[in-house]
Amino acid sequence: MRLSRQRRMVLELLWTDRTHLSARDIFEKLNARGRSIGHTSVYQNLEALQSAGVIECLDRASGRLYGYRSDPHSHLTCLDSGTIQDIDIELPSQLLKEIEAQTGFKIESYTLQLNGRSTLEK
Repeated sequence: MRLSRQRRMVLELLWTDRTHLSARDIFEKLNARGRSIGHTSVYQNLEALQSAGVIECLDRASGRLYGYRSDPHSHLTCLDSGTIQDIDIELPSQLLKEIEAQTGFKIESYTLQLNGRSTLEK
């Protein structure tokens, strides 16, 4: 994949922010930083980067969100704010074996989607 100037701008933003952003968020942040890029270019570059496995895309009810990671990982979504946190968690092997026994599938990889509310003081 050719890393054009526009693709590099999108990647640098995702890597710097280290969060999940909509295409509109990416467009607005890049333009606010003086990086001239159009809506269409943002969408096209996000699709190309996702197709190449360089970034992740999460389909949510509110729209697609793009993240800087492409490796297998799980997510924790705050039910109050909607923020998404990447988490690296490994399920116990016994639990995976139980799931395999119940379903008849050999698990090769997995991701978890956890939802909750912060218990930290606000």
